[in-house]
Amino acid sequence: MEEQKKNELLERIQRYLTGQLAWLQTKLRSNRTKDLFLLTLPYQVAAMVTALVAVGYAWLFKQMETWNLWLISIHPHLIFIAAPLCFLISWWLVKRYAPMASGSGIPQLMAAIEVANEKKEDRSWRFLNLRIIIIKIASSLAMVLGGGAIGREGPTLQIAGSVYRIVHKLLPPFWPKVSRRVMMITGGAAGLSAAFNTPLGGIVFAVEELTKTHIAQFRTAVLTAVIISGMTAQWVMGPYLFLGYPSVKTVGFSFMYKILVIAVVSGAAGALFCRGALITDRIRRSLKTNFGQGIFVLGCGLIFAGCVSAFGPTVLGSGKHTLETYLFDKEIDPTASNIVARFFGSLVSFSAGGAGGIFAPALSTGAAIGGWIGQWFNPTRDEHNLLILAGMTAFLTGVSRSPFTSAILVLEMTDRHSVIFQLMYAASFGYLIAMAIDRKSYYERMKLRLLQALPLEDQPKPDPDQPRGFGL
Repeated sequence: MEEQKKNELLERIQRYLTGQLAWLQTKLRSNRTKDLFLLTLPYQVAAMVTALVAVGYAWLFKQMETWNLWLISIHPHLIFIAAPLCFLISWWLVKRYAPMASGSGIPQLMAAIEVANEKKEDRSWRFLNLRIIIIKIASSLAMVLGGGAIGREGPTLQIAGSVYRIVHKLLPPFWPKVSRRVMMITGGAAGLSAAFNTPLGGIVFAVEELTKTHIAQFRTAVLTAVIISGMTAQWVMGPYLFLGYPSVKTVGFSFMYKILVIAVVSGAAGALFCRGALITDRIRRSLKTNFGQGIFVLGCGLIFAGCVSAFGPTVLGSGKHTLETYLFDKEIDPTASNIVARFFGSLVSFSAGGAGGIFAPALSTGAAIGGWIGQWFNPTRDEHNLLILAGMTAFLTGVSRSPFTSAILVLEMTDRHSVIFQLMYAASFGYLIAMAIDRKSYYERMKLRLLQALPLEDQPKPDPDQPRGFGL
């Protein structure tokens, strides 16, 4: 009865909006103006909603990190209660309510784009819907409340893709045809732009990672989306850079071998991190009962708590504090333990099966590698920062296999245009070594697993174009 009332309410809202939009259509005299306005409006509305959701999510994420640090400050051993409990809650939310909300969210977005077909039945709703938005946020917040070494950027992309798909679904019948696939691609770009405040990174990511479609088919939509989502986020939060303005030094050719060493090590570490995440994911899924998987998740929580006890608070959270320490403190003392802390802390967190992103943890792990190896070359402080940025770029490339996106992201979040060639150099060698280890990225392999898990085509499925209440 309650579900029926909810669907009736949604139908009334949709009829009202359809009527209002039909009235607006009759008021527009020029067919060309009308079509242009109606074609761009869904992208603009979705971009604004995406930015507002991303800003709210970022604020909640930061609050959870703060509360976790407060909890640990009361007594360090409380992490042995908080981590297993929160990891279990994070996993249970995904397992019970939205299995496709697990992990980063980028493989789900890639899978949704691949199965979105304008002519046949659309199955993208399995990866992008309102339920996933809610569970993605709740699960990742539970994980980070327990100290989980995860980020919010990957989840923001799946959330953004869901927002765009919902907006597309609500378009009335008279609306000019808007491509469902382009809406999802645009959502990914807008989500990355809002999450990192990196509009160029959003555009490059859409081209490099999300689609094989020619850019001419979606360039205007993506450009509009990243501008509106980025400006809306800045309107709420004010102008900002994700990391600020670290001091770096432009170097000559004789310095490049140092960047090469760090790029090779960081790229290899990123590829091995992905290999480990795939193995632990396979182990968890091989446990056929919820009880067995729950015990596995509790074990991950206890191992994570042990890492915190052994290595200190460096293990906790997204790692942004580590990035700020390495880039802005006057004197730093990079250690191998920081690398181990960030690498295994993130790996164990991902192994638990809850929702959580990989971008920020990858950047912090790469910074730890670049900082530790970089000190061997006795660099100046500005040169050391450049080596740290190279490690960040190469490790992220090793994880994502998107060298251009990685270089542009690090460039935009630090505003260090003077070292763009050095960052691309690091990304290129990080990509080469990662491809030598595994020809496919973590995202690509997870996307294939998700597609293989879809029900058979001949099985009955809910109609994604009907109001579905909580499952929009």
